[in-house]
Amino acid sequence: MEEFHKVRRLPPYVFEQVNRLKADARAKGIDIIDLGMGNPDLPTPQAIVDKLVDTVRDPRTHRYSSSRGIPGLRRAQANYYARRFGVKLNPDTQVVATLGSKEGFANMAQAITAPGDVVICPNPTYPIHAFGFIMSGGVIRSIQAEPDASFIPALERAVKHSIPKPIALILNYPSNPTAHVATLDFYKDVVDFAKKNDLILLSDLAYAEIFFDDTPPPSILQVPGAIDVAVEFTSMSKTFSMPGWRMGFAVGNERLISALTRVKSYLDYGAFTPIQVAASAALNGDGSDIEEVRSIYRKRRDVMVESFGRAGFNVPPPAATMFAWAPIPEQYRAMGSLEFSKLLIEHADVAVAPGIGFGEHGDDYVRLALVENEHRIRQAARNIKRFLQASAEGRFDNVIPLSARR
Repeated sequence: MEEFHKVRRLPPYVFEQVNRLKADARAKGIDIIDLGMGNPDLPTPQAIVDKLVDTVRDPRTHRYSSSRGIPGLRRAQANYYARRFGVKLNPDTQVVATLGSKEGFANMAQAITAPGDVVICPNPTYPIHAFGFIMSGGVIRSIQAEPDASFIPALERAVKHSIPKPIALILNYPSNPTAHVATLDFYKDVVDFAKKNDLILLSDLAYAEIFFDDTPPPSILQVPGAIDVAVEFTSMSKTFSMPGWRMGFAVGNERLISALTRVKSYLDYGAFTPIQVAASAALNGDGSDIEEVRSIYRKRRDVMVESFGRAGFNVPPPAATMFAWAPIPEQYRAMGSLEFSKLLIEHADVAVAPGIGFGEHGDDYVRLALVENEHRIRQAARNIKRFLQASAEGRFDNVIPLSARR
């Protein structure tokens, strides 16, 4: 049977090949150290769980909830933005709760995209940034992911050479997968460009609280006038170790938030009310839970950078996020990230995310998630060291293509 139109527009799911190998290995009893999927292993703080349990005992909370988020939750998010970024938001018109930032992006794409609309998107990037618009009938124009001095000139070229003119630009800093962090000056330049060129700005700030130096990542809404053109998406998944709870937000421009709210009203009834109540309590907390999560990821990052480096696999230390974006060792680069990722499962019992899954410009890299404890990360490094040594000694057949052996 012929595939459905929207399914046809999607490329093969790269990660499925790695996931299949991983599942096959585990079925054979092999202990796979999984640094692939960004699925936090830390437990949700007990106070948040307790709040959920207390609320769920009230049968009134078992009814349909509010698609855009209960008022207390939207107020809590607005208060968080005021404390963290100094940004004032109207919780009634500039905040909407989403079922994680991924759902928010996908439904924003549904809300604003007409068939053939062009959207500028970083490459590499988190898949929903591009495919939410592709599934909505849009067309993606790729741009570099680095927020450096060459970004605006590249953006100018993308706008000049796109027909029709792009309607939106997607930003993601701190970035998944590259871990790049943007400055407020960078955002000021982007906002100025967007206003001159009538672009909507969609900023994914899911990793705002997972940073490892003394400078917290900024929000694009801190730029004066940014709210005229921008919406920002955040998530509680990583910040509060709540990935399965599916709780996120979109905040910013009233017209865009209204459009997203209307689309959502046709598609869902919002998160379970006790989850929204517990999320409100988390956002209204003193921040100690956030600092503890940040500290754990920082220690894991340091262990990974040090132990992988000693193993012969250089991992640049990320300044933020729960990921490291590591170049494939030179001797394996010709085979690409997918084949290299398969080798690590087969010969090192370590799973990573192939960079090609985030865009063709990511194919020289793999993404390493900080979702195993320090002991397991060191074990992964030991496994990889043995693999690198064995392949260098020629103990594996066809590990390195002939073209890479010259």
